[in-house]
Amino acid sequence: MARHAYRIVNVFTQGDSAFTGNPLCVFENGDSLDTERMQALALQFNLSETTFILSSQRASARVRIFTPRYEMPFAGHPTLGTAHVCRALGLAADTLTLEMSAGIIPVQATGRRWTLQANAPGWREVQEAPSELAHMLGVAEHEISERPLWVNTGTEQLIVPLATEAAVRRATLRADAVSHFKNASGAGMAYVFAHAGERLIARFFFQQGAAVLEDPATGSATANLGGWFLAMGRPLPAKFEISQGEYAGRASTLYLHIDAERRIQVSGDVLELGAGVITL
Repeated sequence: MARHAYRIVNVFTQGDSAFTGNPLCVFENGDSLDTERMQALALQFNLSETTFILSSQRASARVRIFTPRYEMPFAGHPTLGTAHVCRALGLAADTLTLEMSAGIIPVQATGRRWTLQANAPGWREVQEAPSELAHMLGVAEHEISERPLWVNTGTEQLIVPLATEAAVRRATLRADAVSHFKNASGAGMAYVFAHAGERLIARFFFQQGAAVLEDPATGSATANLGGWFLAMGRPLPAKFEISQGEYAGRASTLYLHIDAERRIQVSGDVLELGAGVITL
């Protein structure tokens, strides 16, 4: 029997509010766990992601990320939350690197606010007709304001700009239509956003089995949004504050910065809620 310590953190919180942001479980040492056990533990906690810190010869730590159903090469809130735990464990200070399947991700902190630098993006056009995309999202075709794109800074996602905040608030993901809009890994999802005054409002929908779920805060999609701005040739540097999670019951705040050198950075606050041990 072995004891496995873990911590529960919230990422992309709104200030010190304990029940905002996206929750994450981080296992402090996963070196003795095989893939099957990691996947089983992710299902046991049943959060959107659970991470495992492992030793690395290339970075401050190696990280594996699991949803309840599968392993992911990269995700934003697991990156920032795991970095926060790495610092707490003394594996690094405010500047560190994390080795993931998607590559080496640089991360740095100022207090509780953590920032990751995403991989350079790739993108491809959406082949389906705008009317099909509008139907899948439950909006009118004219409410898709500019080119939607598949963007990939580590995890490929569909980025869809909508014309108004109201359209974002009405949007949903139709389970009967999402089969036509799957990424290179076969996962169905969509990230919609619009300007809402001086900030952006965003929502991220994804398919899990037969169900459609909404994520309270999606760092990987925020990085991919940065890739969308680059693909559209927007002026640089650019900074955005993004509100997400209202309709998932977990209000969240994310920050996107695209610098003059076209580097994409995603930031958010991390709050640790508790810790525990599982004996296996």
